Amino acid sequence: MAGVMKMVQAMAHGVLPRTLHADEPTPKVDWSSGVVSLLNRTVPWPRTGRPRRAGVSSFGISGTNAHLILEQAPAGDPPATAASEDGATSAPGTPSAAVPFPVSAKSAAGLRAQARRLHTEVAAHPGTSLLDTGFSLATTRAAFEHRAVVVARDREELLTSLQAVAEGQHRSGVSTSGPARRAR
Repeated sequence: MAGVMKMVQAMAHGVLPRTLHADEPTPKVDWSSGVVSLLNRTVPWPRTGRPRRAGVSSFGISGTNAHLILEQAPAGDPPATAASEDGATSAPGTPSAAVPFPVSAKSAAGLRAQARRLHTEVAAHPGTSLLDTGFSLATTRAAFEHRAVVVARDREELLTSLQAVAEGQHRSGVSTSGPARRAR
């Protein structure tokens, strides 16, 4: 995550950060034959008319490796409101597409209770951004064995679906799962 954050900030500020933990390039590579070099100091990252791109790699001790390519976001501010088909706009944080709202617990009863608590919070705070709520549920909560994902386009759909999860009912737009069973 640190590498991703570092490169996002580098793109935003137009600076290529120096390479950490390597003071001189390896002599096993012929560095004179190309345009690749070790960044032993911070250098400006000029605009070229194309999006800036960067590769980030992570090598785990267990052999798990992750590689990704980041691309600079398009220029311009994100829209502050979502427009409906009739041209009307809604409040900031109101999704223009379906948003997933993951909920999990250690037991089926706990999952129903968690859905009830989330229903109560969403109902009590109508000004809260649905986008922020979905993002926070996905990124800040522990994932337990009993899970439900509610997919909703608006607050009313979210509340109705959370109520269904709280009551243990099946409903379109709700996916649930329990602990995985071992094959014998």
